[in-house]
Amino acid sequence: MSRTPWSTIRGRVATILAVPTCLLLVFAGAGVADRGADWSAARESGDRVRIALDAQTLVRELQREHGLTSGLLVGAGSYRPELAAARRRVDAVHLELVRRAGDDSFPAYREALATLDGLAAVREEVDGGRAASAGSSEFYATAIDALNDAQRAEDPGHDDPRLGDGMDALLALAAATESLAQERGLMNGVFVEGRFQPGQFVDFAAARASRASALGAFERLATADQRAALERAFDGRPATRVAALETEADEGADGSPLSVAAEEWWEASTALTDELHEVQRLVGEDVSERAAQLRGSATRQLLGFLALGALVLAVAASLAVLASRAIARPLDRLTRQAEAVAGQRLPETVRAVQEAEPEEAERLVPPERPEPTATDGEAEEVARLATALRRVERTAVTLAAQQTVLRRNGTESLANLGHRHQRLVRRQLRLITALESKETDPDALGELFELDHLATRMRRNADSLLILTGQQLPPRVWSGTAHVAEVVRSAVSEVEDYRRVTLVEAAECHLHGWAVYELSHLLAELIENALTASPPGRPVEVYGWHDGAEYVLAVVDRGSGMTEEELERANERLAGEDSFLVAPSRFLGHYVVGTIAARIGAQVELRHTQSSPETVGGRGAGVSAYVALPERLLVGTAGAAGAEHDRGTASVQVIGPGA
Repeated sequence: MSRTPWSTIRGRVATILAVPTCLLLVFAGAGVADRGADWSAARESGDRVRIALDAQTLVRELQREHGLTSGLLVGAGSYRPELAAARRRVDAVHLELVRRAGDDSFPAYREALATLDGLAAVREEVDGGRAASAGSSEFYATAIDALNDAQRAEDPGHDDPRLGDGMDALLALAAATESLAQERGLMNGVFVEGRFQPGQFVDFAAARASRASALGAFERLATADQRAALERAFDGRPATRVAALETEADEGADGSPLSVAAEEWWEASTALTDELHEVQRLVGEDVSERAAQLRGSATRQLLGFLALGALVLAVAASLAVLASRAIARPLDRLTRQAEAVAGQRLPETVRAVQEAEPEEAERLVPPERPEPTATDGEAEEVARLATALRRVERTAVTLAAQQTVLRRNGTESLANLGHRHQRLVRRQLRLITALESKETDPDALGELFELDHLATRMRRNADSLLILTGQQLPPRVWSGTAHVAEVVRSAVSEVEDYRRVTLVEAAECHLHGWAVYELSHLLAELIENALTASPPGRPVEVYGWHDGAEYVLAVVDRGSGMTEEELERANERLAGEDSFLVAPSRFLGHYVVGTIAARIGAQVELRHTQSSPETVGGRGAGVSAYVALPERLLVGTAGAAGAEHDRGTASVQVIGPGA
């Protein structure tokens, strides 16, 4: 029997949705795209209008701080409390604007706000009496101009003339307000000093001319209501008083004394500035309202087209649901749940459990849930499968929590055991030292030396256990510096068959005392491994030489060797790429070496011993461990010239802890 498209759920859904989908694409697609572009442009315009208004709020507070700063610099100490309050307002508005312009949507504002990075330094100079009035005025003027320029650069980008004129009018009024603010700060200083200083009257006239020009531009761009609001501001008492004080100031253009009280000027000009800011607020509200209207209109049109498409799609979808809901919906829901468990919820929960403390890990295990029952139209098998998935998730998290508890408890037990062992060994060493100091019989003294050597090895094992569990060792720092031969000798004193170890050659080198003990421990582990891998009668050799700014120590054996794979795995352990909890106990020394090397900044690598024949099974006849010591461990390094390598070398037989 041939299969038709209607015989499958996919075929049925495709057949039913074909016609309405085509209609939706033809009749609604173009309209949705067009209205979507208009809506996006309107929304962007609204965002730019809002941040422009916030920027003007910051400009207003900066203008107030500028004026108070100017008065303070010319000796009006009474402005200091009001200046402190103004600074707090500037900081609050500045912080909010930085947050709004923090992304890449408003690059011009972000650059403008960068001009305020030096505000703290300017304030510090002002408070310390080190700032000049001209310098601080230039800083504030530059910052305010940058914010106004940013508003011009971040144009709302909409074709609506009313919105564009409103933004231009807002900028013109901002320029007029800034001119008045500059005039306020300038004349505040003039009235405090009682006369114009050279050049100040020219600045005064320029500020008034700039304000008049900006107000003229505002008159051309503003609406009738906005012009009326501006006229009311200039018909008020503050504007009248400012004009009168400006007239009195004109009489002092030749530098003659002025009898105007600075407080009176500051109060009148500040009141006028506040009234201009109120006009700015009204203009900003008009601009915001226009942007909202544009956005609302675009939204309604877009929703209309979307509703038309959604209606057609809903009819088609409802028909498709009738055919597929009995199977497709429960399977789809179950698939999403399984993907969420496998891809996100389970890995995140397991990771959180593994990183948590043992007592917290148990609380992260999801609680038992009642088995769900099959809903209408849902098969019983689907409900059972969902229950099984939840059980798998809970079982995995429970196992992870148990492993976390076991691993943490095991680590803490090992650390506790290491500390106890270490304390006992220290007591034993003190007792042996006391007996050695009292013993005069050579034979008995030799046995005590052997016992001392055995206790030293026990202490190293306890220290290794603490290193593996991440514990800090008790400080054992050598005073001053130590020769590299002393470090090797110290390491040899902590191994069992120390008589087989030979320091063949070591270039002159001294090490900082703080690194001696850990380096000695590292070398002892490598020498112990070399002795274990070598036949009983074959020696282990130690070499040392300069390699550029580093110093290299090599522990060479000619024992059973390793295959290439074993050598690669060993170097991974030395590099700290594995956890010691998953490795056989015979490799614990590698993890100890890797941990110490990471602490002191050394690099350790195992290689086949040079000039050694390859044995059966691909094993090299011996392994050499190279330890590269960084320059920071060395004292007075002088490079790696050949003459330096030969000078001061030693060839000695290290015979044990008593050597």
